[in-house]
Amino acid sequence: MRRSLLIGISLLTLAGLAGCTPPPRQEGAERSVAATPEAASEQLYAWLEAAYEEEVARSPMRQTSLGRKTNNDKWDDPSDAAAVADMEWRRGKLAEMKATFNPAKLDDAGRLNFRLYEFAIDEAERAFAWRDKGYAFSQFGGPHQNTPPFLINFHKVDTVADAEAYVGRLESMDDYLDGARAVFEARAAKGVLPPAFAFPQMTATARNVISGAPFTEGDANPVYADISGKIDALSIDADAKAALKARAETALLNNVRPAFERLIGSFEALGASATSDDGVWKLPDGEAYYNARLAASTTTPLTADEIHEIGLAQFARIHAEMQTIMTAVGFEGTLEEFFAKLRTDPQFYYPNTDEGREAYLAEATRVIDEMTERLDELFYTKPKAPLVVKRVEPFREKSAGIASYNSPSEDGTRPGIYYVNLTDMAAMPKYQLEAIAYHEGAPGHHMQRAIAQELDGVPSFRKFGGYTAYSEGWGLYSEDLPKELGLYQDPYSDFGRLGTDAWRAARLVVDTGLHAKKWTREEAISFMLKSAPLSEEQARKEIERYVVIPGQATSYMIGKLKIRELRARATEQLGERFDVKAFHDLVLANGAVPLPVLEEIVDGWIAIQLKAS
Repeated sequence: MRRSLLIGISLLTLAGLAGCTPPPRQEGAERSVAATPEAASEQLYAWLEAAYEEEVARSPMRQTSLGRKTNNDKWDDPSDAAAVADMEWRRGKLAEMKATFNPAKLDDAGRLNFRLYEFAIDEAERAFAWRDKGYAFSQFGGPHQNTPPFLINFHKVDTVADAEAYVGRLESMDDYLDGARAVFEARAAKGVLPPAFAFPQMTATARNVISGAPFTEGDANPVYADISGKIDALSIDADAKAALKARAETALLNNVRPAFERLIGSFEALGASATSDDGVWKLPDGEAYYNARLAASTTTPLTADEIHEIGLAQFARIHAEMQTIMTAVGFEGTLEEFFAKLRTDPQFYYPNTDEGREAYLAEATRVIDEMTERLDELFYTKPKAPLVVKRVEPFREKSAGIASYNSPSEDGTRPGIYYVNLTDMAAMPKYQLEAIAYHEGAPGHHMQRAIAQELDGVPSFRKFGGYTAYSEGWGLYSEDLPKELGLYQDPYSDFGRLGTDAWRAARLVVDTGLHAKKWTREEAISFMLKSAPLSEEQARKEIERYVVIPGQATSYMIGKLKIRELRARATEQLGERFDVKAFHDLVLANGAVPLPVLEEIVDGWIAIQLKAS
């Protein structure tokens, strides 16, 4: 069932997708395209695959992340000039597609491909218009913390050439970091700076990257340990290994360290002029920028005020369910008092030791393995790629989020990775472990993203692309699915599930509060602590993340609510004919799509089921 379930569904024109009306035809511009809709759609598919390969060829880092070894001695060009060139390329491809293919002459699958490619380029155009407002570096992201895990996790070394390419990347990392720093400084000159709280964390992360041997005394630096280990695994003589390691050490000392020191100098200088204003309302055209971020994150026209109110409305449902569990465990007190108990009672935490961290990783792995064994009860299609649980590397854990997911490689040789941040075990309570593991692993992001990459008959730009409201909406929706199978046996874990739901509802309130209503970071943290059983450290990390990535946090609950709405609609209209496994396959079988398109897909599927009966 890895074919697109949309084939044969007469859905389009996708009237609900704003901005995706059929484009005007250019007289005489259409090239020779096959006579039948099916054949023309096959030609479009081939064109889209060629366009995707052209785009991948523009990014050495994307090639590596896909598991390819082309250009694996190079970094991407971080300059604004490169961003301009990339956008010009996208505009040219969109114009070429419109000139070559007429949607009216395609079949259903072809029209969907046409419209989704058009939507993707239009979305890139909208993001491009606001590129100067984004933070090139923050405590949550940027080359100062992303380059080491990129090399460690993505750069495979199977041959001497691979090792030499790795070293080549170390030797050219100074150019890459200096280019990114120039963008950061140029935006700062326009008044675009992260808040003051971010700079000490950014500096600390950068210093961590250049600590350890060969930079300082002590254990080997993670990057040096990685390249050394990969070289040691090669079947070459000792002298050749030593020469490669010597080159790597020289590059780390002569290229990597000076570049990071320059970056640290920039952080310290610019940090002195940063303010404590947290929301992007402070930026030039900040209100319009935030509205654009909301539209991109949710793929809807919802306003900041509407999103804020949706978040507030969700608490009535969630807190009522929480009260039921509080009664079941015999707690007498208020919801906030129960939150306080969960934050402070040692029974809910692993020790803040290496043994405690290993215990958390082992339990998270067990939970995912147990769920994986039961996927047949909810899905027909399951991913081929395996999933592993890993701890966030110590050098970046102070500023990283509590959990994340990395997709498997294109060829399946690298598994999907569920990263968990265990720097402070007080921030990773046992009662949230199940929900977070389901969200990041199975049936959450691993199911969605690995299956997307393995789809047959779906163009690569859809298999490897994404829409946050869809992907994070699926992740949050997936937290509830194990409950349908009788999991969350521990009532405290079930409360943790509701807690993560409340956490995502709170995101709608605090994100819009920070960026549209001029809330302070402290006000947002206080609201988060009153709304969900997060630790103070979790709440702080979360709010600081929303500050520097405006709008993204709203995607989770907006996406989940749409998937829930569509499932309820299908259940009501189909009655006994509703098949939850077919519904889940339908949601996953077309790759990531904007929410309006997902609604069209489900409505079309419902119509076909009704007609068949």
